[in-house]
Amino acid sequence: MKQSKRLKQLPPQFFASLVQKVNQAISEGRDVINLGQGNPDQPTPSHIIKALQSAAEDPITHKYSPFRGTEDFRKAAATFYKREYQVDLDPDTEIAILFGSKIGLVELPLALMNPNEWMMLPNPGYPDYLSSIPLADIQYDTMPLLEENNFLPNYEQLTLSQKERTKLLYLNYPNNPTGATAHSDFFKETVALGKNYDIGIVHDFAYGAIGFNEEKPISFLQTEGAKEVGIELYTLSKTYNMAGWRIGFAAGNKEMIEAINILQDHLFVSIFPAIQRAASEALLSDQSSVQDLVTLYQKRRDTLITECKRIGWDIKAPKGSFFAWLPVPKGFTSETFADYLLNQVDVAVAAGNGFGTFGEGYIRIGLLVDEERIVEAMKRIERLNLF
Repeated sequence: MKQSKRLKQLPPQFFASLVQKVNQAISEGRDVINLGQGNPDQPTPSHIIKALQSAAEDPITHKYSPFRGTEDFRKAAATFYKREYQVDLDPDTEIAILFGSKIGLVELPLALMNPNEWMMLPNPGYPDYLSSIPLADIQYDTMPLLEENNFLPNYEQLTLSQKERTKLLYLNYPNNPTGATAHSDFFKETVALGKNYDIGIVHDFAYGAIGFNEEKPISFLQTEGAKEVGIELYTLSKTYNMAGWRIGFAAGNKEMIEAINILQDHLFVSIFPAIQRAASEALLSDQSSVQDLVTLYQKRRDTLITECKRIGWDIKAPKGSFFAWLPVPKGFTSETFADYLLNQVDVAVAAGNGFGTFGEGYIRIGLLVDEERIVEAMKRIERLNLF
């Protein structure tokens, strides 16, 4: 059997290539400091694990979940948004349960767009946004995220043609890969754009819990009129170190939520009910583990900034997420610099061009190793005399 044309049109999996390079170096016995990954390194909090263990012992959870997820988990998601962001959500019509937010981001165009319609993506941006393009047989434009605009898109630079043909627009703040955050005025502009040009807004809020210097990232849904034009995708992967559990939800516009649910009615029978119970526990229980996690990332970020300044590497401090976006030295491209670090000093980073053309000239570093390893990585880089 031959692969379908649609499958062959999928973009290369950027992170798979990165992992392959790192694993090859490790197999050679090298002590690689992996700053290129985006996989949380801390364990899931014990109270969530205990909730799963208890739920898994209940025979009721061994049956199929309701197609659109359990009522308890949808209510927990609504309660979470009310508590954290003062946003009112109807758990029956304004929340869709997801197998992690990635699948929601990839399946949305299938649910909402017709062949050859256009979507708008950030550049640089999460590479897997592109997976939906061949799967849904659609077209796309990109919006540059530039340092001089604090890595926010400038809607005034979009042409009238681009605005009029765009059906869906993706945003992601706190941002992967740049670590930038969005402010309320920007989200107001975004809502106005959606209303004026009938554009569906999709905000990827994967890093919503992670803001630095005690500045909590804001939700797109906090903006007046946001639910009229768009949805927000939230995952438990980063907030609660539950990446492998594959659970999240979409919240907001009823029509968009219903479209997701209809598609998923045909693809899935929702998620193991025991995981949904544990996820409810995560959302509703004491949140001190989340604050502890943010504090940990803040310490790692501050260590990285201190060390970069010490060796003369001029970087912009990330305001959120667990990533830092660093300029490459003169004489290198993103990819040649990433390869150089891995080959010369066994430090793995993600090349910026893997996130889009406007990622060229940068690398992404993850704050997902201990502070001691961050210091050691910077000492190794210092020996190269690049700055």
